[in-house]
Amino acid sequence: MTTQAITLELAPREILGKKVRRLRRSGIMPVHLYGPSVEPRALQCATPILVEALTRAGGSTPITISVQGEHGTQLAFAKEIQRDPRRDDIIHVDLVVAEASRPVTAQVPIVLTGDSPGARSSSGTVVHQLRDVSVEALPLEMPNELEVDLGEMVEADSVFRIADLKLPPNVSVLADPDDVVARIEARRVALDDEAAAADVGAAEEVRGSPES
Repeated sequence: MTTQAITLELAPREILGKKVRRLRRSGIMPVHLYGPSVEPRALQCATPILVEALTRAGGSTPITISVQGEHGTQLAFAKEIQRDPRRDDIIHVDLVVAEASRPVTAQVPIVLTGDSPGARSSSGTVVHQLRDVSVEALPLEMPNELEVDLGEMVEADSVFRIADLKLPPNVSVLADPDDVVARIEARRVALDDEAAAADVGAAEEVRGSPES
């Protein structure tokens, strides 16, 4: 599924180095914007607004960046998000500029949808083995997620592989087609019950055997 780019307005930042702690305490987040065709920029944004944009964008949806007092916009991806090791709060964000006409790569989440007839009929469990994959596409055509329809897993031993993914046009997956995305695992309880029944049967045979 492809989404439209998210809009975010940033402001020029003059406070640098260790002094950015004052920005964070006042609810402003430092941002570093860079890319192959632009000069690195020290920018800033109100923390709640930035966090909301990052949450919506993840790592695969482009953000349309504008700078206060300047004309034009740029597409950018969240490249690195630094967090406080103790509180896990965001303390700095790197945004990398992307050209709309040049393909980029991103890690795209894989989402399971629906219900598996194979798992249901066998009382098995669907195991989600691969949760994201590297994808190449133009920035505005980059999917924010790839869906796996579990309804296609109809057999008790069904396996869904990278090759089975339904990709949007002009989108390529940079992974081995044979990599397993999801598979059905037999219900462990059923196997344990069979083993327990076999043990009980063996014990009864021992109790019923004549003494020597």
